[in-house]
Amino acid sequence: MASDFYLCYYVEHKGKFGHEFLEFEFQPDGKPRYANNSNYKNDVMIRKEAYVHRSVMEELKGIINDSDITKEDDSLWSPPVRVNQSKDPDGLQVFYYLVQVLKCAVFSLIGLHFKIKPL
Repeated sequence: MASDFYLCYYVEHKGKFGHEFLEFEFQPDGKPRYANNSNYKNDVMIRKEAYVHRSVMEELKGIINDSDITKEDDSLWSPPVRVNQSKDPDGLQVFYYLVQVLKCAVFSLIGLHFKIKPL
């Protein structure tokens, strides 16, 4: 099943509850990895790994291709603090909606496979 497709998403926040982050990746061999670290109410880090069928990987590729994110130029995007000042708000919107779809897919896969509720 190995291919050259690799997808990784990482977002972090440092604030009242310390260093919190969400990370997921899909490796070329069909292995998704998920990590969620939150210190809210003394939660512990959640790490999950599994393997998915090649059809799931193909669907992810299709979602990314259909989003046209590869046609966008992120050099025009503003830093995260100044989203309203972006020189390319349409491209940023494409990225935002793609991330929402991918997060939904990851949470669904993890939830179905491990029967956990995402935070």
